[in-house]
Amino acid sequence: MYKSSYGNLPSAPVPITLNEFLPDTQKIGQGVIVNQSGWEQVLENNKQSFTSEFVQRSRFTSAFLTSMTPAQFVDRLFTNAGVTPSATDRQAVIGEFGSATSTSEVAARARTLRRVAENSTMNIKEFNRAFVLMQYFGYLRRNPNDAPDSDYSGYQFWLAKLNVFDGNFVNAEMVKAFITSTEYRQRFGP
Repeated sequence: MYKSSYGNLPSAPVPITLNEFLPDTQKIGQGVIVNQSGWEQVLENNKQSFTSEFVQRSRFTSAFLTSMTPAQFVDRLFTNAGVTPSATDRQAVIGEFGSATSTSEVAARARTLRRVAENSTMNIKEFNRAFVLMQYFGYLRRNPNDAPDSDYSGYQFWLAKLNVFDGNFVNAEMVKAFITSTEYRQRFGP
């Protein structure tokens, strides 16, 4: 959502911070117990609710005025995502607004954002970047540029290594490196 909505953070190779990520993922995962009967529907309902709330946040409404045309709205989302959609994909997403000439309908804004955020081209393009970012969020519980780092060089190193291994994190020994790191182990005591 963040990448499609805002692109990357200023002067950063990532679209979201840990402080944004944690509460949002808690909302999306609330009540979801994988393999429990009906979990897929609970997750889908949570995604719909979250996306509806997301497009009503002041940051989003400031970036995407309701006076925008559906085409302008969709084009900005794809531009922020760094994806050039096919004409068919673009038109299908614009179609979420029906015959509307503005983008004031919250439900259509939410559906449109999800369609762009879940676009297969974007997912392929962003998968490795997101995977590396999740290592920092999940194992180290910090942003890639937080102390002990002061920039994104560690993030860039792991992204480059993962890309060299065509996204194969096992062969890149990425997870192993994070869970055997001193920083990770110190989270659990001396």
